[in-house]
Amino acid sequence: MSLIVLSNAWRRLMNEMTRYIFRQLVAGTILVSAALCCIVWLTQSLRFLQFVVNKGLALSAWIKLTLLLLPNFLAVVIPPSLFFVVLFTYNKLTLDRELIVAQAAGISRLSLTKPALWAATVAAVVCLFLTLLVVPESLRTFKEIQWAMRNDVSQMLLREGAFNQIVPGLTMYVRARAGQGELHGILVHDARDPTAVITLLAERGVLASGANGPHVMLINGTRQQLTGDGTGLTMLYFDSYTVDFGNLSSPTTDRLEDVRERSIVDLFSVGMGDGFTGGEVARMRAEGHQRIIAPLTTFAYTLAALVFLLTGGFDRRGQFMRISCAIAALVGLETAGLGAADLAGRAPLFVPLMYAVGLLPTALGLYIIATPVDWGPVWRRLVQAAST
Repeated sequence: MSLIVLSNAWRRLMNEMTRYIFRQLVAGTILVSAALCCIVWLTQSLRFLQFVVNKGLALSAWIKLTLLLLPNFLAVVIPPSLFFVVLFTYNKLTLDRELIVAQAAGISRLSLTKPALWAATVAAVVCLFLTLLVVPESLRTFKEIQWAMRNDVSQMLLREGAFNQIVPGLTMYVRARAGQGELHGILVHDARDPTAVITLLAERGVLASGANGPHVMLINGTRQQLTGDGTGLTMLYFDSYTVDFGNLSSPTTDRLEDVRERSIVDLFSVGMGDGFTGGEVARMRAEGHQRIIAPLTTFAYTLAALVFLLTGGFDRRGQFMRISCAIAALVGLETAGLGAADLAGRAPLFVPLMYAVGLLPTALGLYIIATPVDWGPVWRRLVQAAST
């Protein structure tokens, strides 16, 4: 009977400890990820302020455009955020002697890693959901809106009450704008041809796009042009007059889809028979594998922190060197992952290398933690080697 009571008490202790550490890890990861996302979002969104300042983009449209980048930022920052939270939490538990007491009570190192592994599992699932479903769709929507803003003159290029330089040599003033691209009080100064400078005035006009690019149809106005010798002025009254803006965008009217916008199914199904080159197909395959393996690196990052903090003895002078080694391991894993992805994008032969870089550190970390070996002398030798 007493053994059953002790067993139940032991089980409750383990559950309470796991939940206690797990809650700290999840809450910390959410806070750190949100903070990093905000920082990255602010730095990246400043690039699009030119649309608001120079081209009259509505503030609500700017917010929508920049918020579409958040899923991609979030998928990138969650794994390192969890790494630093694990590093901070377990280091604090060690300095507070909580982990030391737990190990002295007979709790194994592997049991102490359970909360972190559960947190890593949650983070990996969230990252998989983002990279496989949310990020491609959000990037596609972002690119479509960005392309429309850069190419749809009726939406972007004309501000009321200001002289808008459409292209070098072509300036347009609009007193007021209405819906459906309708303009009022228009002045156009066309100096693209220095030998034939033209000034147009019109009561109203309509913006439109055609086969030759965007243009404006002027209604009820005058056309003024200097004579060839520059001493006279010719004037023409018109009921309607068309001004072509020329080619404001790329020669192709269709937007080319980026690799990051494609769904995971497209990345693995398209081939050279669909009009792609061998290099493009290799990059698509590498992107598809990267979306699968990147979230799984959460386990490798988490175990990199745990390996250096849970193995070896307690040092009253602090764990600065262990933390530094863990951060160096994170940098190494991140660099190796980027290098493997780059190589796989060049040649499919290196795709297994991506999985090796992503999964082998996880297996190695679990082995080191689960093995009942005192790694203290090993870390001390590493510290001495680093100090010298």
